[in-house]
Amino acid sequence: MSSPTPTYKNHRFPVEIVARAVWLYFRFNVSLREVEEMMLERGVAVSYETIRRWCRTHGADYARRLRRKPPSPSDTWHLDERVVRINGRKCWLWRAVDQDGYVLDEIAQTRRNTKAAKRLLTRLLKKQGMAPKRMVTDELRSYGAGRRQVMPEVEHRSHKGLNNRAENSHLPFRKREKTRQGFRSIASLQQFVSVFSAVRNHFVPSHSSRSAHQIRTHRLQAMAEWKAKSQQFI
Repeated sequence: MSSPTPTYKNHRFPVEIVARAVWLYFRFNVSLREVEEMMLERGVAVSYETIRRWCRTHGADYARRLRRKPPSPSDTWHLDERVVRINGRKCWLWRAVDQDGYVLDEIAQTRRNTKAAKRLLTRLLKKQGMAPKRMVTDELRSYGAGRRQVMPEVEHRSHKGLNNRAENSHLPFRKREKTRQGFRSIASLQQFVSVFSAVRNHFVPSHSSRSAHQIRTHRLQAMAEWKAKSQQFI
C-alpha cells in the first residue's frame, strides 16, 4: 500500500522555502544546523528540526519526480558494496552505477551474500526495464552467483582493478555519512541514500568531458526543473 502524497497544508512557510531547504541539505555536504544558518542568512528563521521533518516528508517525493536517465541495452553496470556501521553493527550498502557514474540503485542490507546480490540485480532489472550489455564487479563470488540466477546471458567481468567506477561512487556518500555522524537504522540509511543519489544524479553532469559553459547550463536547467517539480505539490 503506497503512502499518501505529502502536501503543504498547515505549513507556515511557502513551498519555495521548503524546497530550498531540502535542496541545500541533500545537494551539499552540510548538516541540518548549517542549513538552518544558511536559511537565516536569507531572512528565514526556521529550526533544524523543522528542516529535518521537511527532508523526511518531502525529500523522497522530490526525488521521484526528477527525470531519470533512460536505460540503454549498451549500458555497463558497475556494482559494489560498502560496509556501514549502525549502532556498532555492520550492514552493507549495495550500489550500482552505469558507465557515466549515474547511480542506478542502492540497497541497504544486513548480508553480503548471493541472496543480497540477487536482490540488487532483480531490483535493477525491474527499475531499468532491460538487462545491460555487461556488468563489472570486484571478485566477490556472490555477484557471479546472483547473475547466473537473474540474467545469465549478460557478460560478467570480475576484477578489482576494473571496478573503480563503482568504488569511486561511494566517496560522496562517505563524506555525507561523516557529516551526519552516522545513521540510526537501516531504514534511515535507505531513505537518505535514495534521495541523496537522486538529487546528485540530477545536478551533477556525467563523467563525459564538458565545457564550463555546458556545466553551468546543465546546473541552471537542473535547478529550474527542481523548482518546477516542487511547485507540483501545491
